[in-house]
Amino acid sequence: MMGVIPLLATTNIYWFLFPLVLAISLVFSATRHEYWQPIFSGAIRSATWSMVLLGIVFLVLLGISWWN
Repeated sequence: MMGVIPLLATTNIYWFLFPLVLAISLVFSATRHEYWQPIFSGAIRSATWSMVLLGIVFLVLLGISWWN
């Protein structure tokens, strides 16, 4: 266990962004549908939408930091 702590301390938190967005999208989609096919298609759609939105926010903030 002690060997894992330095590894986690050096891990960039943004590596957890995609699995977190995917898990949130799956749960959100599962609350709206009962069958697997609509759950997966809704989760992929909302995960894609969320990642695109986060990417746009990132690019806007990057542009502001370069311009400043």
